[in-house]
Amino acid sequence: MGRRIIFYRVLVNKPSGLFYCFSSSPSLDPYFKSPYDLSTCIASLQACANYRSLSKGKQVHSYMLINGFLNSPVSITSLINMYSKCNLMNYALNVFNCPTGDRNVFAYNAIVAGLVANGLAGDGFEFYTQMRWAGIVPDKFTFPCVIRACCDSLEDLEVKKIHGLLFKLGLELDVFVGSALVNTYLKFGLMLEAQDVFEELPVRDVVLWNSLVNGYAQIGQFYQALEVFRRMVENGVVPSRFTVTGVLSIFSMMGYFDNGRAVHGFVVKMGYNSGVAVSNALVDFYGKCKCVTDALYIFEIMNEKDLYSWNSIISVHEQCGDYDETLRLFNRMLDTGFRPDLVTITTVLPACSHLAALMHGRQIHGYMIVNGMGKDGISNCFDDISVNNAVMDMYAKCGNMRDAHAIFGNMRDKDVASWNIMIIGYGMHGYGSEALNMFSCMCEAQLIPDEVTFVGVLSACSHSGLVRQGHKFLSLMESKYGVPPTIEHYTCVIDMLGRAGCIEKAYELLLTMPIKANSVVWRALLAACQLHRNTDLAEVAAKQVNELDPGHSGSYVLLSNIYGVDGRYEEVSEVRHTMRQQNVKKTPGCSWIELKNGLHVFRKGDRTHPESDSIYAGLNSLTTRLRECEYLPDI
Repeated sequence: MGRRIIFYRVLVNKPSGLFYCFSSSPSLDPYFKSPYDLSTCIASLQACANYRSLSKGKQVHSYMLINGFLNSPVSITSLINMYSKCNLMNYALNVFNCPTGDRNVFAYNAIVAGLVANGLAGDGFEFYTQMRWAGIVPDKFTFPCVIRACCDSLEDLEVKKIHGLLFKLGLELDVFVGSALVNTYLKFGLMLEAQDVFEELPVRDVVLWNSLVNGYAQIGQFYQALEVFRRMVENGVVPSRFTVTGVLSIFSMMGYFDNGRAVHGFVVKMGYNSGVAVSNALVDFYGKCKCVTDALYIFEIMNEKDLYSWNSIISVHEQCGDYDETLRLFNRMLDTGFRPDLVTITTVLPACSHLAALMHGRQIHGYMIVNGMGKDGISNCFDDISVNNAVMDMYAKCGNMRDAHAIFGNMRDKDVASWNIMIIGYGMHGYGSEALNMFSCMCEAQLIPDEVTFVGVLSACSHSGLVRQGHKFLSLMESKYGVPPTIEHYTCVIDMLGRAGCIEKAYELLLTMPIKANSVVWRALLAACQLHRNTDLAEVAAKQVNELDPGHSGSYVLLSNIYGVDGRYEEVSEVRHTMRQQNVKKTPGCSWIELKNGLHVFRKGDRTHPESDSIYAGLNSLTTRLRECEYLPDI
């Protein structure tokens, strides 16, 4: 019969603190022949540490406590390691501070490593200092963690002191210590020191090469990183999965598509594509190179996906403007059981904003409130300015200014972006007075407006017909607020004058403004000409737009519509012929409707929807009824 251990609950009161544990008693089991020895307990603790099994680790701890195994230095070290890996540093400290424990170099190494791994770098360095005062000589396993502690707590002077001690102890040539030094020097921007350490090391494994490549990449020195990578390959060092992920991120930042494709081939050849991290790096690379199809293909063939995989592919589609697919992928992610984090939320919210998908936006906002998602994933979302701004922007762009204002009013802290969102939101929906009142309150709060603020203010004046106020703001921007007008501000004012019917004044301002006009300014004038049927000035504006941006279809369509309203159909044909010659195609119209089962997107003549037959049947029926009522569409 196999061995059985009966566990019972005990409360152990030790000088090191109270432990609520489970303890075993061989005497309670007649089939228990030989109790666990110390080596078995140590192996069990290592397994508990590896699998983060806290409950089992506590059971082993209590068994060792009852059987007097805690007098061994290796026991103390193993317990500290187990509790550190289980993120219970208060338990690890209790074990370390136990009066019966032997605080040798191994125990100090374990507690320093645990503190640094759990984000307590300053405390870890204090224990290293305590270790030195106690006369315990650190070894090669001490220094990588201590160096990292200095890096996390931004103590570059301490790193140089440790580097000097390494020479004294003869450990300066150790590959793991050298790798930590290289990483830390690079993060502090000490390039010469990092390169010197690297060149002096007699043995350079792939980990060390990766440290130098990724170190240069993290501080933005991509060319140096690629030069190190080239030397690495020339030295016959086979790139690892970590090398691949680092190099792919560099190629994506620099736009080196062909190089990235070559690395992709190497990944397939080495079989690295089965790893989640490498596949995620490929998705990110193709996404940043605007190859959405390739990114989606890599994502779909992944055998295993993590949260970063979903965040990457969702972000790829959002950055490329495919907002309906962004929301579709987000819904797929939820269906597979993944819980979104703050990165997911802040990626999906702009898609809701662009599509005016208020229902989706509300659901996401509710999820954030229920889960208290701040920057750290724990703090309340109402304490995070950037998160509040994202939600507020969503409500504003969806036309729900009441909820946007409610969030704004509940914010403890507001930055310039918070005020800008409200000003632009009120302005784009025609609430000009509210937008200007918000600007006045912003100035009273002693916040300095920026360029974006005045784009919102001038746009509000444009949409509300506040011509006099718009002129005043343009003239006072630089003299009173210290913000020189840019092309965007002049475009807003020209659009404002055009909407108000002051086309000649708009044209005069366009010609006399101190900034060279671009196609956007001329297109704003062209739109005003269409609105007020000024054909002569429209031809001038259209000519300028076509010279500056010949591939944009908007100017051709506007001019064609102007000619059509005047009955000049020969000119309409000429414009359309020019479009065909220039291979300029009008972007098809797009509409969408948000229902409970998701967002439905439709384009002209679209037959992709699964219920397209019933949709067109209903549309034809509606058209027939309109004709019976003698309705004639304005085409």
